[in-house]
Amino acid sequence: MRETDVWDLVVIGGGTAGLVASRTAAGFGARVVLIENNLLGGDCLWTGCVPSKSLIAAADAATTARSSARLGVTSHDVIIDFAQVMTHVQDAMLEIAPVDSAESLEADSVEVMIGRARFTGPNTVDVDGRELRFRQALIATGASPAAPEFPGIDTVDILTSETFWSLRVLPPRLVVLGGGAIGCKIAQAMARLGSAVTLVHRGPRLLPKEDDKVSAIIHAALIADGVDVRINSTVTAVTSANRLSGTFTLDDGETVPFDRVLVALGRRPNSAGLDLHRVGVRQDAHGNIVVNSLLRTSNARIWAAGDVTSLPQFTHTAGVNASVAAMNAVLGLTRRLDATAVPRVTFTHPEVGTVGLQAADAVKAGYRIVTCAHEHVDRAVTQLHTDGYTQLIVDKRGRVLGGTVVGPRAGETLGEISLAVKNRLSTTAIAGTTHAYPTYNDGLWNVAVADVRYRLGSGVARVAIQALRRVQRARHTTRW
Repeated sequence: MRETDVWDLVVIGGGTAGLVASRTAAGFGARVVLIENNLLGGDCLWTGCVPSKSLIAAADAATTARSSARLGVTSHDVIIDFAQVMTHVQDAMLEIAPVDSAESLEADSVEVMIGRARFTGPNTVDVDGRELRFRQALIATGASPAAPEFPGIDTVDILTSETFWSLRVLPPRLVVLGGGAIGCKIAQAMARLGSAVTLVHRGPRLLPKEDDKVSAIIHAALIADGVDVRINSTVTAVTSANRLSGTFTLDDGETVPFDRVLVALGRRPNSAGLDLHRVGVRQDAHGNIVVNSLLRTSNARIWAAGDVTSLPQFTHTAGVNASVAAMNAVLGLTRRLDATAVPRVTFTHPEVGTVGLQAADAVKAGYRIVTCAHEHVDRAVTQLHTDGYTQLIVDKRGRVLGGTVVGPRAGETLGEISLAVKNRLSTTAIAGTTHAYPTYNDGLWNVAVADVRYRLGSGVARVAIQALRRVQRARHTTRW
């Protein structure tokens, strides 16, 4: 790398968005350098998707090993080695890490630099004292956990989604602050592994981005697994003598003791320190980089993708958006974001998968909501997981506009619904496709069949069917 080099694309950030953008641009023959100040792989690999799913796998194994009298299985001697659980978590990260390594990137013709980047001019970026020139740049620096603000919090060594994975001893009493997706899934997993977990959420219901019915099911599931759920509760103070254990005081005067605290109160973009003011890159009031539908910032040379923007913060959206941004940047295309089918999955038990239009908006718009309770899904009945449901939002022509699945492996069923939403498929197409039996996908097939039957029994279709039936009846009557 020479000082006189001009890079077609400089990518700042080595998480999912940065990795995908770099490889996409390099695949088109662009000269690409990726700059990362910590670990390649980002949140998904080191503090998010991979470790949390590994922890949940251990929690599921612990739950499965315990007794279930209705299934005729009784076991009370489940031994949980939490240190080994966390070793499994670390091993999963390390097994996947080579895919995101510098060696892997360089094999794909991406140059890698480790260091902190900041913009110094209209086409220059400084990396720890070394200046790089670029034709285009893409910011993919991600986001970090938001810090709580209430009296005494500075006396506690809190855990976040970034630092939680350093635990090696199971906290006897764990308090989780925040009832969103991260708070709910970690609270449930840790309760299943043996912690006495209290979840404190300031809102009226858990998972506030989901429908009321979803929130109620997950609330009940957490309680069934032993989580002490406190909704409509706010922390007013905390005391701790040793920075680890202590007591929270809630706004209703109750106290909650703890041995460790996990804070899951949202995330903030990692946009500080880039000197964005030097290059005219606009940010919103929360520090998110503002982008248009092309992923371009207010500086025509600079693009952004992933959690540093205000777009949905998921690994899959970061990857898709980064690919769009990279192609636009190095090829001069004008590909735009398509937000019609952005799936999300909350990995509690049961899982929650949603995509597209949801029930609350569907009612306002006058669309049909078709639901199949999992008490009518044979696979759910055999496994005693009948508390979930599958739901589709459809228009008058039966086209799928959105859907929700609550149940085991809901994220797997969600893929078919996402495909339907993206391609404007109808319930007729789903109902006419043979689905394997017995699976949880039966719920989706049953919903599609129910909607097809509804449409055939009303309007023009009903009249046509009646006419055909009369003709057929007359034909056979004449033959007799």
